[in-house]
Amino acid sequence: MIELGGNITLVGFKELGYAEFVVVKKVVGNYARKISDRHPFDGLKLSVKPIHKTEDEATKFELKVELSADGKHYHADIVEHNIFIGLDKILKKIVTQLKLD
Repeated sequence: MIELGGNITLVGFKELGYAEFVVVKKVVGNYARKISDRHPFDGLKLSVKPIHKTEDEATKFELKVELSADGKHYHADIVEHNIFIGLDKILKKIVTQLKLD
């Protein structure tokens, strides 16, 4: 478990290489700033888990996000081959959920 700032938690990201982790931190940081500009949030938790890892098949990643903002809880999950595309899609889902409330 890795904490970024006081209210962002990353789970399962230790297996990534240094360069990949830098990109993850940038993407998460940008979305966290977007979210906090509109809705101050208490906690943002992102989890990643590699699934379907075989020699013949490319690895898929299961990504989950939980956000606590304005006394409400928001959840989203996705399975994607590319961890960065998955991260972008799942955080866009959370931003969309916030706009609907």
